[in-house]
Amino acid sequence: MPELPEVEAARRAIEENCLGKKIKRVIIADDNKVIHGISPSDFQTSILGKTIISARRKGKNLWLELDSPPFPSFQFGMAGAIYIKGVAVTKYKRSAVKDSEEWPSKYSKFFVELDDGLELSFTDKRRFAKVRLLANPTSVSPISELGPDALLEPMTVDEFAESLAKKKITIKPLLLDQGYISGIGNWIADEVLYQARIHPLQTASSLSKEQCEALHTSIKEVIEKAVEVDADSSQFPSYWIFHNREKKPGKAFVDGLNPTFHTQTLYLPAKVHKTVGSVVLSTSNCSC
Repeated sequence: MPELPEVEAARRAIEENCLGKKIKRVIIADDNKVIHGISPSDFQTSILGKTIISARRKGKNLWLELDSPPFPSFQFGMAGAIYIKGVAVTKYKRSAVKDSEEWPSKYSKFFVELDDGLELSFTDKRRFAKVRLLANPTSVSPISELGPDALLEPMTVDEFAESLAKKKITIKPLLLDQGYISGIGNWIADEVLYQARIHPLQTASSLSKEQCEALHTSIKEVIEKAVEVDADSSQFPSYWIFHNREKKPGKAFVDGLNPTFHTQTLYLPAKVHKTVGSVVLSTSNCSC
C-alpha cells in the first residue's frame, strides 16, 4: 500500500508537471465513501478555474495548494494513487491501473484537466481513500493529528531515544502509529526493524541506546533511499527484505533460510549467521 515514499513520488510528479496551470475541467466521482463531506457538484465548482500553486505532503497525505482556498486533499488509504496522463508515476500492485484501460479510469475519484491539456487523476480501486476539500488541510483531521513527518521532520537521535523510553508498546505498532511518526507503514516498519536487527515484538521502552541509534539510522536511510528512487521498488537495494515480503511459509528465503511468520512480519530462525550482500544477518529471531 502507499506509504511515505509512494506519496512523495506522487507529490513530486505533480510539482514537476502541474504547477502554475489552471484547472479547466473537473470530474468528481459520485462516491460518498471516498469523496468526504461535499457533493461532487460543489467540489467541482469550488476548484474550477483555479491555478495549482504547489503540492504538499505530510505522512501519507497529500494536498494541492491552489491560488485560493479550499484545497483538494488526498488520504491515500490502501490503494490510492495519482496518475498524470503521459507521465510516469510510481505504481504499486494494489493501485495499478493498466495503460490499456479507459481514461480516466473507472476507479478515478478526482479528475482534472489543466489549461495546457495535461490531465491528472486520483484513483482508488479499494475505496479506503478519502478525498476532501479543505480551507486549511493542516488544521483539521487527519493531518492535524499526525506526528512529525518521517522525512521532513525527523527527531534527533536523542529525542528519539527519549521518546521510545516512555513507550510501553511493542516497537512495530508504535512505528505504525501515525500520531507518533507519520509516513511509516508495514513495509517500511518491517524494513527498518530488519536493518536495525530489532524484533518487532520488543517493547519500545526496553530498547538499548545502541538499538535506538540503529533504528534511528535505519529509518533515515530506508526512507531517503526509497524517496531518492521515487519509490521504484526495482531500484531498492538487493539486500532489502522488501524483495522477499511475499514469500510464503516454507518457501526458500534469503539463500535458503526458512523464516517463521507473525502477522505480516517475517523472522529469521534463531542463531542464524549469514551474509547477504553487504548485510550480515545475525542474532536471534532477527526481524524482517
